[in-house]
Amino acid sequence: MKLVLGRDDLAAAALSAARAAGSEPERVAVKPVHKASRGFVNASDVDLCELAIVTVLQAVAHGKPVLLLPVTTLGRHQHQTLVTLGALSVADVEGHRVGVRAWSQTTGVWVRGFLTEQYGVDLRKARWRTYEGHHVDGAQDPSWVERAPAGTTLPADFLEGRVDFGIMGNELPSDARIRTAVAGAHEVAEQWSKDQGFIPVNHVVGVSETAAAEHADAVLAAYDAMRAVLTAQEQGGPVALHPVGFEGLRAAFTKAAGYALEQDVIPRAVDFDELVERSCAALGVSPTRLGG
Repeated sequence: MKLVLGRDDLAAAALSAARAAGSEPERVAVKPVHKASRGFVNASDVDLCELAIVTVLQAVAHGKPVLLLPVTTLGRHQHQTLVTLGALSVADVEGHRVGVRAWSQTTGVWVRGFLTEQYGVDLRKARWRTYEGHHVDGAQDPSWVERAPAGTTLPADFLEGRVDFGIMGNELPSDARIRTAVAGAHEVAEQWSKDQGFIPVNHVVGVSETAAAEHADAVLAAYDAMRAVLTAQEQGGPVALHPVGFEGLRAAFTKAAGYALEQDVIPRAVDFDELVERSCAALGVSPTRLGG
């Protein structure tokens, strides 16, 4: 049983628990962790894999053998990831060039959702540029999005002025000129989460259908172990930073699925209960076993 998890503490807990459940787990090192997504989704080359939530939604919408194990490995605020260099602000997105690594990048889906819901932006009136394709075979950028020339990168295009705004999380370059397009972005993000009652989750855990059938006990043991680690680390804030369990993730997935459908990231609606039912059926458990 092969696992790809970015966090050492979660990986150690999952490996120990799976081993105790009778499996022979192996951690496969992939950095950055999103590089493992394509092989997992399209070829099931590992059994348990950290995934962006939009990758889970795309995989299910395109009929891939991917199941959700409801563990958040990365939860963070997102409003601060829309950045600019000049005097522009979030009010200027329409009519300007906006770069994002990939159209299906979860950070981009969240930010575009904020732009439409909070700031009234018509996404089709911005000039969108992407730099990578999708992790899920069969997924394509919308016709109104352009692909950057081969060999170019978002950080370089942003710093050299070929795009006016960039949506960047971990790939944000270090430059004193950079500022958030949303004024007081961190405070706005915190208030958004308080109002919504959840954090805009980035990464969760996916399981292949084959692994669920062949290693159900080990998968469930890994879930329990990771849940214990994350529960012990929660700080008791207004919303959980790393929610665990189906009910803990329902609101974030439902909102992200709505955004993804509106933005032509997924070809059909994906209801959260579909994810719950598929995972439970494959693992042979009731929703309550996984925090439902």
